Amino acid sequence: MLKTRIVSTALAAIVMVGGPAWAAGLSKGSPDWKSAGPLAFGPNGLLFLADTQGGAIFAVDTGDVKPDSAGGPLKVEGINEKIAALLGTTAKSISIGDMAVNPASGKAYLSVARGNQPVLVRVDRSGKLEAVSLDSVPFAKASLPDARTRGSRADSITDLAFIDGKVFVAGLSNEEFASRLLSIPYPFADAGQSTSVEIFHGAHGKLETASPVRTFAAYQIKGEPYIMAAYTCTPLVKLPVAQLKPGKHIKGTTIAELGNRNKPLDLIVYEKDGKNYLLLANSARGVMKIKTDHAADEEPITKPVGGGGTKGLPYETISDLKGVTQLDELDKGHALILVQTPAGAMNLETIALP
Repeated sequence: MLKTRIVSTALAAIVMVGGPAWAAGLSKGSPDWKSAGPLAFGPNGLLFLADTQGGAIFAVDTGDVKPDSAGGPLKVEGINEKIAALLGTTAKSISIGDMAVNPASGKAYLSVARGNQPVLVRVDRSGKLEAVSLDSVPFAKASLPDARTRGSRADSITDLAFIDGKVFVAGLSNEEFASRLLSIPYPFADAGQSTSVEIFHGAHGKLETASPVRTFAAYQIKGEPYIMAAYTCTPLVKLPVAQLKPGKHIKGTTIAELGNRNKPLDLIVYEKDGKNYLLLANSARGVMKIKTDHAADEEPITKPVGGGGTKGLPYETISDLKGVTQLDELDKGHALILVQTPAGAMNLETIALP
């Protein structure tokens, strides 16, 4: 899942959530959230919740806009066990779907499945956990057209982000060209048609239209907004936002092949020493720091990359980061990561951006 969740050059054009939140298109009520999917933050503590089972996106005003007075790094050892205890169950009975940091407060939010029940959990800088009630909150709902009903419903929404006043949603549909990106204006309007996406997959040596974007992040190339998208097994693709128009079919540009037999898990963009990087967590290939200096002019990959090889944008594997399943930018110099330990415990940790 992506982080760097709120990216906008035109926030002034957005109806903000200051004052009564329902004035920004929200109404008080209880979202019929059915599954603990991806999370993304917009401005002023506005949280977007993905419901993969229900095929919908919810916008919820958290009211969490005051910077956490504790400050400093955030660390919680055995957070899965502590969440389970908070919910009155065992660690084996829960799963964490996603994690996102609220830029307004610096607190972390996690979508958690307790059996078939989704729960939203908030963690402050002191490590205190609380279940966030979604009863009688200011919210809005956008139903996705032709949401995936065959195969894994989890793939109906694989990631989302708030970019320039719109919620971008990646996943699979029931359409012939299944891999798609949706652009939904906020305040929510009709989700409308999606953009289907075709890519060249170097490890597979062919064009693909049925593999979903697993995680993505917004990125500027020569002043123009792009989406950097990572797919299973593991092509990295750039997609110009200007081409993501309803009902269109576009071909992304594959600018890196990062190795096969691997699933990208989460991705952020960050700046260090005047240069931009991508930080990508993977299921089998560790955490990669990817250089983006030549993202604009990198030669597209259009031929097979065999033997599990790599090609395109250079990267380094951060050897001391192991078991990372989720990550998000905590502040300009630090990231928050969720780590699966060999013993099965999950830890929430703060690291310096490499």
